[in-house]
Amino acid sequence: MTFNWKKTAIVLIDALLAVYLVLAITAFNSPDELNNTCDEVNIHIQDGLVMGFLNANEVKGQLQRAKIYPLGDVMENVNTRKIEEALLQNPFVDQAQCYKTQTGRVYITLSQRMPVIRVKADNGEDYYVDEHGEIMPYTHYANEIAVATGAISKKYAQKTLTRVGNFLVNNPLWRSQVEQINVLPDGTIEMVPRVGDHIVYLGKPFDLEQKFSRLEKFYRYGLSEAGWNKYSYISLEFRNQIICKKRNFKKTEIQ
Repeated sequence: MTFNWKKTAIVLIDALLAVYLVLAITAFNSPDELNNTCDEVNIHIQDGLVMGFLNANEVKGQLQRAKIYPLGDVMENVNTRKIEEALLQNPFVDQAQCYKTQTGRVYITLSQRMPVIRVKADNGEDYYVDEHGEIMPYTHYANEIAVATGAISKKYAQKTLTRVGNFLVNNPLWRSQVEQINVLPDGTIEMVPRVGDHIVYLGKPFDLEQKFSRLEKFYRYGLSEAGWNKYSYISLEFRNQIICKKRNFKKTEIQ
């Protein structure tokens, strides 16, 4: 009979692994460990492009309201899965991970859903849309994303404004410059900047990179010389030209 060394080695490894797991569980559940209490909770929220929707105090408050904030609890009674499931009920939480150590510490790591635009529609609806086009409820937290107003259905917000919002938040210049997007009844859009007393008409919300590239050049080489308040209306609707309306209502076409 041939001796099967490979099969014997596998059985030996399995046996050693079983012994290790028994010892590890026994060590963790030793009387000293069972009497340990949680003396520190570390909450880490991963950075995103848009800040201010989640913070450690809000996470702590949510767990306290659910009566599962672990500080002071016996470590054996700290249910990490229950903490994760509770945090995932928060509409601003994308992923949650919780684990505990034998030294009495509980670690919570969260990633947040990233809102890209806030919608304040003419029909009274007020909500956020995230980077994937999902609706998020309005919150009081401070943020720097643009506000979309006007004739906005949820379908338009999810299909069209999501694309506009993603473009803005991923471009530092426009994330800081664009304050408001106004949707007209025909689905075209206007932009209200933070700097400059004028309205920018973008037309149909396509070719955003090309339109905003032209606007940046106009800002840099046109308005910086002519003055930020010289024009009341700037249209980027047509390719390769910018049409401006002066405050005396005369139109100027710039090739």
